[in-house]
Amino acid sequence: MDKEKWEEIKNNLLIVAELSANHNHNLNIAKKTIEAAKMAGADAIKLQTYTADTLTIDCKNEYFTLNSGTIWDGKTYYALYQEAYTPWEWHKELKEYAESIGLLFFSTPFDKTAVDFLEELDVPLYKIASFEVMDIPLIEYAASKGKPMIISTGIATLSEIEDAVEACKRVGNNQVMLLKCTSSYPARIEDANLKTMVNMRETFGVEVGLSDHTMGITVPIVAASLGARLIEKHFILDRTIGGPDATFSMEPEDFKQMVIAVREAEKAVGKIDYSMDERKKSNRIIGRSLFVVEDIKEGDIFSEDNIRSIRPGNGLSPKYYNQILGRKANKDLKRGTPLEWKYFE
Repeated sequence: MDKEKWEEIKNNLLIVAELSANHNHNLNIAKKTIEAAKMAGADAIKLQTYTADTLTIDCKNEYFTLNSGTIWDGKTYYALYQEAYTPWEWHKELKEYAESIGLLFFSTPFDKTAVDFLEELDVPLYKIASFEVMDIPLIEYAASKGKPMIISTGIATLSEIEDAVEACKRVGNNQVMLLKCTSSYPARIEDANLKTMVNMRETFGVEVGLSDHTMGITVPIVAASLGARLIEKHFILDRTIGGPDATFSMEPEDFKQMVIAVREAEKAVGKIDYSMDERKKSNRIIGRSLFVVEDIKEGDIFSEDNIRSIRPGNGLSPKYYNQILGRKANKDLKRGTPLEWKYFE
């Protein structure tokens, strides 16, 4: 990805649909899901590039059986990843299809072989998953390819986040974005703690975004209002398809509503602007100004009885009210006359 594209991403909130395991090992479902993501308003589609053997080993002892309060408890790591992985032989076809319909395509590599494979496909950027955030050799290797690095921080300590950012910089890669992520599936809204996202931007001087596992669209909307440059949500054609990620993935209609709301939030945030455009100028006529409210004769004193700050805005600004009190009128003035400096002695 060239620097111009990176600047475009930094300046325009990127909405990413995460395909993950939501294909049920059916290539046609995967392609239909990508198409549905485009129709729902996604800017990009993201895969995960691993196999069960690149992530873990086939072992059934207690260390390799999930038992930490997840929706996958009771399964071995190996069995879960066998079920969830996206076949590598699909990647090229899915990339070409996604790009043909105008979607950015990228992936999360989980080891060096995945990075090498994705380099052959010329993906434009890399995403590091929350559970790999401590794998500094992997981060360094991916970052060394010179492409933007999107790093989720779901299980990382502050010092580990610093290590990940420094790993990128160490190999000359300053194109870094950190994603606030709550590594629960699904996650609770009260655990989102989006102030952390803002603090990461201030602390590390990088772009920030959100990898969201909550149900609904509230958290992405708030993230957009706080300056997120990327929002990622797991996406599925229909939860009845099933699969490891189905229960916390977003269906097309919900995703579409999220996109609409996020884009509206993005517009509402806008930019710092104190300028006076034509609309503001035309509306100023409705504002207050100083008017004559009782007939005044030449030589009369302007007082609280004969001038007031009222609507509309044709007269002098109310800020001059106290300066005008006690001065004399130099001509007769009818009730309803907007005050001007030329009426004073």
